[in-house]
Amino acid sequence: MPKIAIIGAGSAVFARRLITDFLCTPSLSSSHIALMDISADALETITAWTEHAIASNKLNATVEATTDRRAALKDADYVIISIRVGGVDAVLEDFRITTKYGVDHSVADTMGPGGVFYFLRNGSEIVRIAQDMEELCPNALMLNYTNPMVMICWAVSELTSIRNVGLCHSVQGTAFQLADYMEIPRDELRYWTAGINHMAWYLKLEHQGQDLYPRLYEAMGKPEVYEKDRIRFEIMKHFGAFVTESSTHMSEYVPYFRRDPALIEQYHLTSARNRDWTAWHNRRDSRYEQLVQEVKEQAPIALERSHEYCASILDAIESNQSFRFNGNVRNNGVITNLPANAVVEVPILTDGTGLHPCYVGNLPPALAALNRTNLNVQEVVVEALKRQDRELVYRAVQLDPLTAAVCSLDEARQMVDELFAAHEAWLPF
Repeated sequence: MPKIAIIGAGSAVFARRLITDFLCTPSLSSSHIALMDISADALETITAWTEHAIASNKLNATVEATTDRRAALKDADYVIISIRVGGVDAVLEDFRITTKYGVDHSVADTMGPGGVFYFLRNGSEIVRIAQDMEELCPNALMLNYTNPMVMICWAVSELTSIRNVGLCHSVQGTAFQLADYMEIPRDELRYWTAGINHMAWYLKLEHQGQDLYPRLYEAMGKPEVYEKDRIRFEIMKHFGAFVTESSTHMSEYVPYFRRDPALIEQYHLTSARNRDWTAWHNRRDSRYEQLVQEVKEQAPIALERSHEYCASILDAIESNQSFRFNGNVRNNGVITNLPANAVVEVPILTDGTGLHPCYVGNLPPALAALNRTNLNVQEVVVEALKRQDRELVYRAVQLDPLTAAVCSLDEARQMVDELFAAHEAWLPF
């Protein structure tokens, strides 16, 4: 049975979801699961819950828990990454500083100055994890869930020999939303999606062999539907395709929606300065308390598969059964009008022989152009990490579409100076 290492296993929601999926899957239900986190308390809670889930379902899986990353990685077959270097406090610093300069992030984990520094914190650590893998489990497959997805997978591919794929929830999650908007059964929707992470495009939407785009435009005309997804419907109206990531995320990848408070209000967007992080902490704490209570009561745990791709990918490899999903891999000509060295999000076929990205060809020119505005920034930041060159970080932020819409070159540089100072303890150079 395979050894599955989860780096960043202390999450009361995400780690539990992945572990549940593994235990639900026959080819993985006897796996050895190595749980690693820097928080011993969180790790203890997740481990106790996992052991209880295994016992209550009479499974043969085994568990080890460690705060030693190298111990978790040794001889692993699969390594799953879900980390946040610096925690929420570092993200709050990103919001505090960028908002001063008019860059009003919504999430700050993929693009913009927040995304750049999120990469410098997370990406440098994940490259070190991959370098450990080269020594301890060189044939393992890395499955990365940490943002910013494009930059992290790009850096791992450029700086190490480790096979890797980036996984996100946006393709399948958005597909469910689209089915609901058009009032068709979710499992009957067929789609072909490609682009880059958080900005991939539904190139085909079909139901029973019929093109669904006319029906989606019709749904957009209903106020109750349009209000649920204003930004993505505006992008579809002006560029001709629906995008994978949420309206909240998409609003900060382009210069059209967050330039000033009036636009933020017009599109009903959340401002970084108004996020309730106390409520977030309270929800997180209550989830841990729920896990502790489930273990304490020793009540049976019903295991139910989620819509995450991870377990299905591992199952396809272990059982040599074909599975198709959308993942993030080096382009290598799969999308012919995006850079060959970039990381793209495309359909991938998986079986016992590994991962096989599907050929897409050219994206519609305007969609490829929008992708390139993001890839321009992402490529420069990856190069900054490779060269350990701070000057390239300034240039990447100056190229960012939203930053360029609200900051002069000097203002962007001053903002980056403040971000460097705030995150000095977490930065690799």
